[in-house]
Amino acid sequence: MSFWAVARRPRMIALLLVFLLAAGGCGWLGKWQLDRAFERAELAAEQEAREQASAGPAGLGEVLEPQASFPGELVGRQVEVTGEFEPGRQSLVAGRVGRSGEVGYLVLAPLRVSDDGTGGRSWSDLSGAPVLAVVRGWVADPAAADDPPSGTVSVTGWLQAGEAASEGVAADVATGDGGGGEGSPWPVVHGIALGALVQEWGGPIYSAYVVDSETEGTGLEQLPRPMIDGGTGVNLQNAFYALQWWVFGGFAVALWIRLVRDEMAGGRRGGNATDPGTGIAGLPAA
Repeated sequence: MSFWAVARRPRMIALLLVFLLAAGGCGWLGKWQLDRAFERAELAAEQEAREQASAGPAGLGEVLEPQASFPGELVGRQVEVTGEFEPGRQSLVAGRVGRSGEVGYLVLAPLRVSDDGTGGRSWSDLSGAPVLAVVRGWVADPAAADDPPSGTVSVTGWLQAGEAASEGVAADVATGDGGGGEGSPWPVVHGIALGALVQEWGGPIYSAYVVDSETEGTGLEQLPRPMIDGGTGVNLQNAFYALQWWVFGGFAVALWIRLVRDEMAGGRRGGNATDPGTGIAGLPAA
């Protein structure tokens, strides 16, 4: 009996439809994973295009309001904001790498905002002026971290998403005068977890922090502009997932072909007319 004669049997046609549906589902899932692989690169390209079209940094309140969720495409967006650094609230974020590759500290300070480009409209329904976490720069030696400037200041920098609260903000008080090492009065925190920092600084608070892009004259090393994770290329993990789904889809079709051939052979490799044997997975052959 020929392959096509067996394949046209109602049972085989029904199985073919089932396997084709499975293969189609695998194909769709593979395409979705491939789209995800390129999504971050597309977001980075859109971000760059928006900045090129803009005439400089945007007012912070024009792109992000206090306590609003932070959309990922705003990572690296340049903004400007005016306010006053709150005295005595600066801290150091340990274990961060500078431009040279050396591990050191971020200098983190809360800025009580007085103007975010909206004239106060962005927080008119909140309890008061919001606080913004500002990474003023990077230092290798914690003793090199200076006081934030006093009085009203304008900060221009890049937006970055807050970090997971699980990283914690508890001070490590075992390493120096204020936890920041010998000669430094600043406590050390282990992450920029805004949900936890608001307990220390008070609110309302923005759901992102700003990396200062103008550190000249401060003695702090300027940090590079944040980039969307994976935005400069294809996310390989998602690409491999896409390949896996397509392999599964091809396997479904190959399995149907194998079933048809087993049917042609009487259900078992080496079977004969008097003993058709067993089919796939030990089931009796039809």
